[in-house]
Amino acid sequence: MAFSLASFIAAAAISFGLLLCLRPLLARYALAKPNARSSHKMPTPQGGGIAVIAATTLVVAAAEILIPGQAEEPLRLAVIFVSAIGLALVGVTDDVRPLEPVPRLVLQATGVAAVIAALPYDMQIVPALPWWLDRALALVGGVWFVNVVNFMDAIDWITVAEIVPVTAGLVLFGLMGALPQDATLVALALCGAMVGFAPFNRPVAQLFLGDVGSLPIGLLLGWLLLLLAGHGYFAAAALLPLYYLADASITLARRALNGESVMQAHRSHFYQRALDRGFSVYRIVVLVFTLNIALGALALLTVLNSSVTIGLMSFAAGGILVAVLLWEFSRAGSEKQKIV
Repeated sequence: MAFSLASFIAAAAISFGLLLCLRPLLARYALAKPNARSSHKMPTPQGGGIAVIAATTLVVAAAEILIPGQAEEPLRLAVIFVSAIGLALVGVTDDVRPLEPVPRLVLQATGVAAVIAALPYDMQIVPALPWWLDRALALVGGVWFVNVVNFMDAIDWITVAEIVPVTAGLVLFGLMGALPQDATLVALALCGAMVGFAPFNRPVAQLFLGDVGSLPIGLLLGWLLLLLAGHGYFAAAALLPLYYLADASITLARRALNGESVMQAHRSHFYQRALDRGFSVYRIVVLVFTLNIALGALALLTVLNSSVTIGLMSFAAGGILVAVLLWEFSRAGSEKQKIV
């Protein structure tokens, strides 16, 4: 526990310290100008994800150097971080000069494929499926999840409200033996790094993550969730990110059915619609954070009791909680409109 606390504090301190140093540079060279997707009205520096990924990487590397054996298979862990850094480079390029959708997707798929290839050969996410189909679905799901984290990072603190409770839950499950030691350390370091970033992203944000942060964060978090599912805790792995998955998937499906472009910047996510209809940023992120705590508690229940019945009941309860929040976001402002 002392080592875990030290790792968390180190990641938070490194992230915070790097951001203090980088913010003037980012303000000069990496301003995010408002567009159709934005919730901010003034140009704001982006690229805070550089510090988050750097802090996560440094803490994990230092832990392995200072206490050898943290990583059971260092080569596999190295592949994960090389892939994450690769996606960070894709993200920083896209932040400075937006990439076309196809090359961007190919680069993302390459990074996710490397992560999938680094999974233990005998691990399957859904054991009932043929190995090749399981891996193919993991690849598609991994690419989608990386984009989900990127799509949902559109208001201040929303990614903090998602990533901090999810990674905290993963740390808890890792300490309970549901994740390997090195994966638990990665979750701990990522959680700390996001906490170090949080003061800079507090509404009204002084700094954004940027794609340089959201893409590799999505990759690392997706890898952790795949490991959790592969160790027999599929329900927990599905529950932890359920709000993000539901909001992004339903929004994109609705846009596709309406004939709208799914590749074009938009403000159609449930939380964005709530913001446009009068919800404050603070109210939205508090509701998302609270929901994620509840989803984490349900995930914990499935880890403590791995029966199919408990898993199905917990997932159903989580689905209801997510549906209630999406409904609340979608009806935001309706009462005021009726009065007017």
